[in-house]
Amino acid sequence: MSTPTAPRRIGTFFPPTDATNLDALIDLSKFLDHHDEPAALLGPDGEQIPLPPEVYRTLTQIVEAMRAHRVVVVAPVDQKLSTQEAADYLGISRPTLIKLLESGKIPYETVDGSRHRRVELGDLLDYQSQRTVERRRALQALVAGAEESGLYDVPAEDYHEAIRTARHEIAEERKG
Repeated sequence: MSTPTAPRRIGTFFPPTDATNLDALIDLSKFLDHHDEPAALLGPDGEQIPLPPEVYRTLTQIVEAMRAHRVVVVAPVDQKLSTQEAADYLGISRPTLIKLLESGKIPYETVDGSRHRRVELGDLLDYQSQRTVERRRALQALVAGAEESGLYDVPAEDYHEAIRTARHEIAEERKG
């Protein structure tokens, strides 16, 4: 019989603000800057255990972020988020997220016996990666089209004049 596991929570860690802990963070950051190889963890009783490379790299990234006064969030990719949490993570409105869920662009599951939906953090990360790739492709297509049309050969002053003309025409239409 397996023991039930406690629900996993997203851990949010703020950089220290008091001088003593801030100094300790800076010292740790400097130490990590001078060591490329994984270190060992030293217990209060003097016992040592080597850190796996993945844990060492993660620790280094966390310390770097906190030294830059950024908040760090640690969460498993299978963490289930409410639709509001998922929307906040993506920086979109909840209704927009619901449209993405219902269109099948982001997988979700419903909570038994309710209308509430849950989204895995990993699925949000996948969606973000996919959107990044799509945006890069679209930008590359725009650049290629501009190059083919010779737009990069037009002097910048011509662009500025075209913008001024377009703004003037729009203003005239509004007065209309």
